[in-house]
Amino acid sequence: MLILAVFVGIFLLSFISKRKHLLSTLLSLEGLMLSLFILFYFISSSFMPISNFTLLFLTLTACEGALGLSLLVSLVRTHGGDHFNSLNFLQC
Repeated sequence: MLILAVFVGIFLLSFISKRKHLLSTLLSLEGLMLSLFILFYFISSSFMPISNFTLLFLTLTACEGALGLSLLVSLVRTHGGDHFNSLNFLQC
């Protein structure tokens, strides 16, 4: 359990510190969600044998990953890269 808490902290710090590329931000977010899922699974397995919350969390994490990748593909097609500093969000 302590190792999972360390993983959550590491992925959270990498999510906060890597803000130049969208792909590295999405990978950090996916690692954070995976370690949170494993942590919730271990916590809920000690209280209840089958928890619907962990299945819902895993489903929402998969949807978040798919939306992030589609956003990345559309940004690369329109702007030519995934650099945050080259994007102009004020322009339509």
